[in-house]
Amino acid sequence: MVDDRKLDVLRAIVEDYVATEEPVGSKALVERHGLGVSPATVRNDMAALEDEGYIHQPHTSAGRVPTDKGYRLFVDKLATLKPMSVAERRAISTLLDGAVDLDDVVQKSVRLLSQLTRQVAIVQYPTLSRSTVRHIELVLLTSTRVMVILILSTGRVEQRLVELDEAIVDTDLAELRVAVNQACAGVQIAAAAAALGDLPDAVRPAHADSARAIVGVLTEAMSDHRNDERVAVGGTANLARYGDFDTAVRPLLEALEEHVVLLKLLGESGTDALTVRIGHEGPYSELAATSVVATGYGPQEFHLGSLGVVGPTRMDYPGSMAAVRAVARYVSRILDEGNQ
Repeated sequence: MVDDRKLDVLRAIVEDYVATEEPVGSKALVERHGLGVSPATVRNDMAALEDEGYIHQPHTSAGRVPTDKGYRLFVDKLATLKPMSVAERRAISTLLDGAVDLDDVVQKSVRLLSQLTRQVAIVQYPTLSRSTVRHIELVLLTSTRVMVILILSTGRVEQRLVELDEAIVDTDLAELRVAVNQACAGVQIAAAAAALGDLPDAVRPAHADSARAIVGVLTEAMSDHRNDERVAVGGTANLARYGDFDTAVRPLLEALEEHVVLLKLLGESGTDALTVRIGHEGPYSELAATSVVATGYGPQEFHLGSLGVVGPTRMDYPGSMAAVRAVARYVSRILDEGNQ
């Protein structure tokens, strides 16, 4: 076990290395941090931390840098996250409150996260299979053509055209509109699709063929998973700040081209718990010089997707963790309000 004093030394080394990008020596620690001990004691503590694998000496200089194990202990021992400033909280509320639809929420969230953390931000679009039906609208375009609009709890909207074999009037379409909403509104996608299967037999015989055509299109829209692996990425220009291009930046730039890889980086965030995967803890050995801070989001513990930031292991973990958590909670609140 690492005692409190050595934890203070490790915390100071991590903070200085993240801030300066230079190996940290004992003299600098004593000068910059009120550790309350002599330089000799700090040197002894650094030697002990190095023996235990929490820091290492990258070259012959006297300075040390944290290892993945050191970053992990630092993150695990964080008592509190860095509080968001008033300006940061205002930026989150101002930007996201102005979002007009789901795409806007996702794009603004990814831009905001990258600005707050100065890392690469990743936001997964809400997964269709976890959504519920908010409303279904049927719009008569001509006597034999109907626009079917499926509105989900996430704000996602699916539109389909239906060509009917026989003419239908507004009053008959209104009956079908009521029937499909009674069957589906507030119901999760899979159950809603199953409920629609019984609808043609439940309506008046004169409406059965029209109902069958509309149900077919709705069922297809509900099973359309083409967008379930969509992610938005922002802040790639932030990688230019890092000098370790070949070890950290180049592999990460290549990974940003593959959405499946990014989703695996975010992990299975089935809860709103904040997860931090450091270096070799991640799923890809070629990205062992990067870390990921991520969490799930969704209204009222109903998780629809994940969001987070990724960057070299030398990142501001407290600030990144606070920003990821704050943005996720705000996105969840917006989706929850939209579902009322």
